[in-house]
Amino acid sequence: MSRLKLCLEDHQIYIYIVFIFIGIFCGLFFEHTQQIFEPSISVLIAILMFGMFAQVPFLSLRNKLLNFRYIFALVLSNFLLIPVLVFLLVTVFNITSTPLLIGIYLVLLTPCIDYVIVFTKLGHGNAEYMLISTPILFVLQVILLPIYFFIFLNQDFSQYIDIKPFLETFILLIVSPLLIAIILQYLSRKSNKMMKVLTLSEWIPVPFMAFVLMSVIGSQITKILSDLHVVSSVVPIYICFMILAPFIGNFSGKMFNLPVDLKRTLAFSSSTRNALVVLPLALSLPSQWSTIVTTVIVTQTLVELMSELVYIKLIPKFIIS
Repeated sequence: MSRLKLCLEDHQIYIYIVFIFIGIFCGLFFEHTQQIFEPSISVLIAILMFGMFAQVPFLSLRNKLLNFRYIFALVLSNFLLIPVLVFLLVTVFNITSTPLLIGIYLVLLTPCIDYVIVFTKLGHGNAEYMLISTPILFVLQVILLPIYFFIFLNQDFSQYIDIKPFLETFILLIVSPLLIAIILQYLSRKSNKMMKVLTLSEWIPVPFMAFVLMSVIGSQITKILSDLHVVSSVVPIYICFMILAPFIGNFSGKMFNLPVDLKRTLAFSSSTRNALVVLPLALSLPSQWSTIVTTVIVTQTLVELMSELVYIKLIPKFIIS
């Protein structure tokens, strides 16, 4: 079984690509794909997160909670340097439409708090530190997002920034799987049955990451194709962002003289955005904005997921010192 598991991990990129194409095929040729796939995304991510959390030795994490250099680098990259990059990209590409700007800022100014942990692990970063980062990222983005909107758009969007989706997602995708994983690890110390369950959980990450990719892409591909004029205006920004953001994370790690695995962690954190969390915010916007903003966010999700498959191969090769 271990050999089969190793084979899955070694060929995970190809597995993900196959499932991406399955998602595209289902989304394009089966009428009810969105209704079937979309409600399952959060559940699949929650299971995926449990599978990842179960592999993290939480009962021995206390020594890693107070690395202030890492926290400063995390805040610097995600909440100072990345916003500057986003503003420069918007300026260079001359984006002036308010709905486009809202969508771009919503998705690119909010660092990911869920499946970034998975990609960090796959890319030989430090999944434990990425996990520790999630409450910090969560709190700061909720506080700073209205401020960014006021600075960049000179408008008060606080009435549209609803904390409820953030809290619901944080509890469903982070807190619940985390608690289950910790309880399982604790019980496995005293029970062989629980130890077997913990061992079986090692099989979860690769297949469920494939299911997540298939579900996200399958449920959203028709939205992308129906608004190609919107997609064409934002994809160049997203591609530039995905190219430059890892360098910002790595640069922040170098500034604080962090070890290689934490530089990789910062590269993933700086690059991976919170699209699945801010999507409900887009849907709650006024009708004249909602459709376009939703398309802008969904487009970023698809560009990001494809980029992550490249990251987990390239980041370990290029961030080596």
